[in-house]
Amino acid sequence: MALIEIKRITKFYEMGSQVVKALDGIDIDVKKNDYLAFIGSSGSGKSTMLNILGCLDKPTTGEYHLNGKNVEALEQNELSEIRNREIGFIFQSFNLLPRANALGNVMQPLIYRNIGFRKRKEMAMRALQRVGLGDRVDHLPNQLSGGQRQRVAIARALVTSPSILLADEPTGNLDSRTTIEIMQLFDELHAEGHTLIVVTHEDEIAQHCHRVVEMKDGKIFNDSTVTGGSAKVTA
Repeated sequence: MALIEIKRITKFYEMGSQVVKALDGIDIDVKKNDYLAFIGSSGSGKSTMLNILGCLDKPTTGEYHLNGKNVEALEQNELSEIRNREIGFIFQSFNLLPRANALGNVMQPLIYRNIGFRKRKEMAMRALQRVGLGDRVDHLPNQLSGGQRQRVAIARALVTSPSILLADEPTGNLDSRTTIEIMQLFDELHAEGHTLIVVTHEDEIAQHCHRVVEMKDGKIFNDSTVTGGSAKVTA
């Protein structure tokens, strides 16, 4: 069984008298330990795809199954629980709490699981050590570089042991050298068995992944595997 099953998903928005088809009949499966990039220009539908995959929005029609659960049929409180337990979010703007140190930021998702403080701290420490920030746990976000802040965000995504890591333009605010470091970390996480989905408009980032899904006008027009730096069409 696929980790993610998307069948005939649509997402329509009404803008005055017009109906905008942000997603128009998407079918896709994602297997456990896939390393996948959704790529496309502005208006291609990739951001809407991100919102639906992340249970931040519901499709207009179609079916979305995550780990066997029929997601689009869930209520808001159930969707919140799915987001907390199944999905680790990594954002372009990091979305860190400015007045909390690195440890506090990584501990945050665990508060909603009724885990005691001592255990939360242990789990957060392990996640920060995993991303190479064991010596930065007491630093506030404004005391960290952009790459370090993104590593804190990755640790926060990892700490709940989610089914998927969902990264939205994760290198968009980083310089070239730091981008390489973050993508190397993604490679390591994939090698450890994590499932990664990256949403990007940068071809260089997409080619770093093992599977590239190109979107245009709310549709998938190419789904390819990446081998030796080049994409091979599979569907």
